[in-house]
Amino acid sequence: MPTTKPMTLPEPSRPLTAAALMICAMAIIGVIDNFIVILAEEIGLWQFHLVRAVMALPLVAAMAALGLGRLLPRRPGRVAVRSVLVAVSMLFYFSALAIMPIAQALAGLFTSPIFILLVTGLGMGQRIGPWRILAVAVGFAGILFVLQPDPGNFDWRILVPVAGGFFYALGAIATRSLCAGESTVALLAGMMLALGLMGATGLSWLALFPVDTGPGAEGFVNRGWVWPMQRALPWVVVQAVGSVAGVFLVIKAYQLGEPSYVSVFEYSVMGFGPLFAWLAYGQAVGLWQAVGIALIVAAGGIIAVRSK
Repeated sequence: MPTTKPMTLPEPSRPLTAAALMICAMAIIGVIDNFIVILAEEIGLWQFHLVRAVMALPLVAAMAALGLGRLLPRRPGRVAVRSVLVAVSMLFYFSALAIMPIAQALAGLFTSPIFILLVTGLGMGQRIGPWRILAVAVGFAGILFVLQPDPGNFDWRILVPVAGGFFYALGAIATRSLCAGESTVALLAGMMLALGLMGATGLSWLALFPVDTGPGAEGFVNRGWVWPMQRALPWVVVQAVGSVAGVFLVIKAYQLGEPSYVSVFEYSVMGFGPLFAWLAYGQAVGLWQAVGIALIVAAGGIIAVRSK
């Protein structure tokens, strides 16, 4: 799941506590995202996001009621732009989770730091130093190791999580450039609302123009409303509660620690997700994929340390 970093640090710095909270958050997200493969057998992408949003938004409102942040945005238009970008990234990411191992989906999503550097450097004219160029090269090599594209038999599906990483990068840039000063709770609510509206839109389109998808995860993206959904409902609840809880821990981590330090620990999800997939589903990570994960984490560390 994507995360939002608050713009201020109102509490005293406690780096060890912040690191522990971030690792706990990534453990939650790394586990719950594995259940998408079960959901994909029962319901569709659009139904999942609509139902999850309906469940998650009251939890986000409760966070605001507990004093964790302002629920309503100060600049709704800018928050809407950011929310759409992040929501689109999540559509690609969850689509990838249904059709490929979580290690590959996470590797594609974590191309976002590379896209951030490319967009801010080439598109916005910001200076990119040699360390960041090295990070881009290392991260790109790691992505190739994990995704393992075959030039002789190219599978377009490996581009799905990379597209998620691109839009996640745009959302991160919008967070910094458009939404400075906005409450983290408001940004989270905006993202959940956008995903819910996209889910409703997708379901409406498929109701008018149904697609014969057939059973299984391959029909996840093109599947309309499925009823009854009692077999999928518990896993949607797990996703709704888990994602809100994970983001809450991320919020606290960034409140207690310096962002460039704390952000390095986000890459622990590259370990938790594949580890749980191996324990639960027997999805093994090969040697070269393990090397690729290590390179992606190294690239993220370089970018974080050099981005103070």
